[in-house]
Amino acid sequence: MDLLLLFKAAIMGLVEGITEFLPISSTGHLILSGQLLDFWTVEKRDMFAVAVQIGAIAAVIYEYWGKLWGALIGAMKGQEQGRRLSLNLIIASIPIVIIGLTFGDVVKAYLFNAITVAIALIVGGFIILWAERRQHLVVSSEVDDLTFKQATLIGLIQCFALIPGTSRSGSTIIGSLFLGISRKAAAEFSFFLGIPVLMGAGLLDMYKMRNDLHSNDLAVLAVGIVVAFISALIVIRALIRYVSKHDFTAFAYYRIGFGVFILATWWTGWVHW
Repeated sequence: MDLLLLFKAAIMGLVEGITEFLPISSTGHLILSGQLLDFWTVEKRDMFAVAVQIGAIAAVIYEYWGKLWGALIGAMKGQEQGRRLSLNLIIASIPIVIIGLTFGDVVKAYLFNAITVAIALIVGGFIILWAERRQHLVVSSEVDDLTFKQATLIGLIQCFALIPGTSRSGSTIIGSLFLGISRKAAAEFSFFLGIPVLMGAGLLDMYKMRNDLHSNDLAVLAVGIVVAFISALIVIRALIRYVSKHDFTAFAYYRIGFGVFILATWWTGWVHW
């Protein structure tokens, strides 16, 4: 067993758990971290970046089990609230499933690189600043209040997250603000929306590489997923407390600064991304 590889997997899991639900792009940070750590082979590294998200999503299921189970039971019993939340999640998941299955391999082949991440981080940062400087008219204060139209539009906006560096949570949360959804409801819906999308993507990537994975590889994945679960659980609780009192401006400045740093180190040759 390669202990150094397991240690690197733990670091990658920590990066995933911390960044998955913040609007700063977990995939972008995993791509950069993987290159800096010289983690695994390129093919397995890209698969790991998707599969490790299962740990972060498991943290959402654990934290919101009561609400999610209530929505499922409510939908089965025909209750309005449970049925609406369940249908909204299904509706919002459809666009990225279709586009991801169609163009996912192309995106990995051409856009999984540091320069794409840097540009997306910077552009996304300015969009967050623009969104936060607009006057917010809240029409949906709770996640159960979202309409089918809002869910559809959020699902379409989420497709931009296929570009590494964009951030799935960032695109869905900021898109929700434009649609009149409160920060708390936007964050929670983004959490829930990740369950079918990221869980499905992670399992699909592992299935595609099933013939190339060995028992030692499964141990590496397990370490990353467990660390991602623990760190994501902490971040989820912290983020909900944070958005109740603050906006996302700080994350915008972080994105812009980090994106400029990546481009500067690439341009000067300090780091060979």
